[in-house]
Amino acid sequence: MRKVHVLTLVVLAALVLSGAGAALARQETSLTLMGWSSSQAEDEALAQQIAAFEEANPGITVEVNLVPDYDTTLQTTIASGDPPDVFYIDSSRLADMVEAGVVDIGGDKIEDPEGIYESLRNVFTYNGEFVCPPKDFSTLTLIYNRDMFDAAGLEYPTDDWTWDDLRAAAEALTTTNEEGEQVLGLVTNPEAARWLPFLYQAGGSVLNEDWTEVTLDSEEAREAFDFYVGLVQDGFAGTASDVDAGWAGEAFGMGRAAMTIEGNWIMQPLADQFPEINWGAVQLPGHPDGGEGTLVFTVCFAVAAGSENQEAAWQLVNFLTGEEGGRLVAEAGFGPMPPRIALAETWLAARGEQAQAFVDAAEHAKPWSFPVGFGDVLDTLNSGLQLAYEGQATADDVIFETAAAAEEVLAR
Repeated sequence: MRKVHVLTLVVLAALVLSGAGAALARQETSLTLMGWSSSQAEDEALAQQIAAFEEANPGITVEVNLVPDYDTTLQTTIASGDPPDVFYIDSSRLADMVEAGVVDIGGDKIEDPEGIYESLRNVFTYNGEFVCPPKDFSTLTLIYNRDMFDAAGLEYPTDDWTWDDLRAAAEALTTTNEEGEQVLGLVTNPEAARWLPFLYQAGGSVLNEDWTEVTLDSEEAREAFDFYVGLVQDGFAGTASDVDAGWAGEAFGMGRAAMTIEGNWIMQPLADQFPEINWGAVQLPGHPDGGEGTLVFTVCFAVAAGSENQEAAWQLVNFLTGEEGGRLVAEAGFGPMPPRIALAETWLAARGEQAQAFVDAAEHAKPWSFPVGFGDVLDTLNSGLQLAYEGQATADDVIFETAAAAEEVLAR
């Protein structure tokens, strides 16, 4: 009889332990986070954030997948019915993703939204709802070579510069170096992302606020177009390829351009590849009548509508975009800036005084975001700018074609 009792106790203990083990197994949550790799420094900062999150949440593990062909890979996983729990959404793709129904709308699930820059909240607000909190952001500023300005006897740019100042400096700084190579006063490619700030400064727009009407065909657009393209046609500006470079940052770092218009992503390449360059940054020159504006580029952490672990996924997102997780990125000091106002000083301390202009530019930043299917419109604009650079299209030509393409999108 005693043996039976012992056996019974052993069996019961095993069942209890088995049940406890199963309960523990059920408590373990595994999340997947999909994004893309921008730089080694950014990857390392994200890894530190994930490690800190897992330490603070021992029941949750996170697998990070940084994939090369991001858009295609993400679409494939969503179509398969097995999306990542958390994934990046570029501001330009927000409307597409929301309309496709693949995003869990954040709303009240997003912690302390007021601590995020208002301009960034606006970027990721769609149909009146705050969809997903920003991962980080970058703004466009005017980057200039101090030594070239000194050699030309010019005063450095300031935040009070206007288009007239930019044009005069670009003309004075366009020259030939000791090797007989052309040095451009300004290098800027025929891209919507570089022309649009001038459109906004002139008081123009591509669409009205609720994206129901095309507003591009305007005198403000023609003025901005003629100024921007005129710099190239008059020989004071050009593309990166004009000076044998792959992108504007490289042209600037090589000393083949005195100025360029870039975001804070330029900082790390300059430090790593061109540490001898003595450079500064100011806010973009404004319209002569006082109009200011730049663009903000940003990515959010979104939670998949099809995630089976949405509660844990939002825990992860709020940690990554909150002050605790964001401080790890701010202290690392790599290119993109943390989205929370409270972390600006931490990021600036890591990056130095050159970084101040990027933070200040957030006040006047317009979002790089458009309606679903607007990619074709931007392609039309970019192609038109290229033709205009080559003297094969006028402002009227490009504005007409781009506006027509935008009308088609809105009609759909």
